Amino acid sequence: MMESAPFNYRRAIIWLGRILIAGILIYAGLAKMLRWDMHPRPPISIATSLFALQIDSYQMLPPWAVLKVATWLPRAEIIVGLLLLIGWQLRIWATLVTLIIGGFFVAVVRAYALHLDINCGCFAKPEPLTGFTVVRDGSLFLLAVLMTVFAFQEARKPHPWSAPTAEKLT
Repeated sequence: MMESAPFNYRRAIIWLGRILIAGILIYAGLAKMLRWDMHPRPPISIATSLFALQIDSYQMLPPWAVLKVATWLPRAEIIVGLLLLIGWQLRIWATLVTLIIGGFFVAVVRAYALHLDINCGCFAKPEPLTGFTVVRDGSLFLLAVLMTVFAFQEARKPHPWSAPTAEKLT
């Protein structure tokens, strides 16, 4: 029985995805809560209201849902980003991240297709929604999908550095 190499392209994609996507999610969540682009920094409640305006510009949610998403999305991005970075229960968090980024991608593509003249809202600063935004979010979605698929594939194989099983000893 041939053992897998300790490092292969799947594991490289998983590591790259974990570090890159976790960093982006943590940064985006903190930027939405702290509003680093404004001086003086507003309180979190004002930053949440400003983010709610950006969410509402997508014209996808009712007002009560806009406020809920504006309140909880930055916190969820930070928490899920940290869990993805840690790597504990990777398949769960990779799947959740893929769903979140897929939702972002669908919202951006929809807004771009409808020619809405809005700010992206990705990093809480006034960044216009352009074709670059669609390509960037699509690339992140592809990376998240690959990371999730490869995490499930790698979980089925024993780690090459793990202790030998009874089958290997006989």
